[in-house]
Amino acid sequence: MGKSFKLAVQYATSGTEIPTRPQFRRWVKAALLQNAEIVLRIVDEAEGRELNQQFRNKDYATNVLTFVYDDMQPLTGDIVLCAPIVSQEAQQQHKKLLAHYAHLTVHGVLHLQGYDHIENAEAAVMEQIETQILARLGYEDPYTEHETSSS
Repeated sequence: MGKSFKLAVQYATSGTEIPTRPQFRRWVKAALLQNAEIVLRIVDEAEGRELNQQFRNKDYATNVLTFVYDDMQPLTGDIVLCAPIVSQEAQQQHKKLLAHYAHLTVHGVLHLQGYDHIENAEAAVMEQIETQILARLGYEDPYTEHETSSS
């Protein structure tokens, strides 16, 4: 932690309940292990789908996309969060929306730094790091099933 970074947050959606720049900044800082210049863009479903089609050849919007432009110092790249998909997933998975945004932001920052989850072993390492970072930020383990209950 404690590395220097520049973060530009672009709001390209009319979605509601989207985190603030200071919230995104806090989450990025918690996951960053090196100097970086990052653009974080929050998009609508149409732009999310277009980017996923163009760069991954997948014809649907996804929750987070990460683009690394230079993995030297400082690391440079873009992270794209698709607001409607993030919101949909949070609701379906019974997660707090802010916690899901925090998780996906941390997830994107880890991808930017070379972490991946293609292989099971890589996925286990990445999930463990995400869980530790989110715990330090005060969020629950994103990989644990959450039941909505009152006590």
